[in-house]
Amino acid sequence: MTVLNIKKIGKTITYLLVSILLISCSTDISTYKNKAPTFDIKQYFNGEMIAWGMIQDYSSKVTRRFCVELAANWQQEQGTLAETFYFDDGEISYRTWNLTKQGAGKYSGTAEDVVGVASGQQSGFAFQWQYTLSVPIDDTVYQFEMDDWMYQIDQYRVFNRTSMSKLGIKVAEITLFFDKGQQQKQCQTPVS
Repeated sequence: MTVLNIKKIGKTITYLLVSILLISCSTDISTYKNKAPTFDIKQYFNGEMIAWGMIQDYSSKVTRRFCVELAANWQQEQGTLAETFYFDDGEISYRTWNLTKQGAGKYSGTAEDVVGVASGQQSGFAFQWQYTLSVPIDDTVYQFEMDDWMYQIDQYRVFNRTSMSKLGIKVAEITLFFDKGQQQKQCQTPVS
């Protein structure tokens, strides 16, 4: 084994250890327990609205931008949230969440491209949503772990940051901005 190969192996091991340490240091949702406003998922995600977002790769380079139309309604503790994504490259995709409010700020959900059941927890002005997402890339479908954090700023606005990981390594970050007070309820396609 050459010195060059040993250095490469050492760098790889160091990178993996740092990644594991960063993952284990994530924020606990209870940190936001007594922080106002109280984020009521059923109340906020009810009716029609739009959001704007971007996807950044592991190097923080913006790789895609999008607008998403949302239409949600609830019947007691069961909700449906239909999303239509309009990407800047012309792609249009759809996801429909079937949500269940379980009490004590906990939620669960399923969607056509989600593996198994998503789980969520609300605390104060924050909501954490975790799930495995199937993403088609070329001719292969990959599964990514999604760690989705939403923060309610006021009655109209919510920021959403999602970490997308594969094998414990962050490969992308998704940022969204919801503005329920916006009069416009449909995206202008394509995103420009």
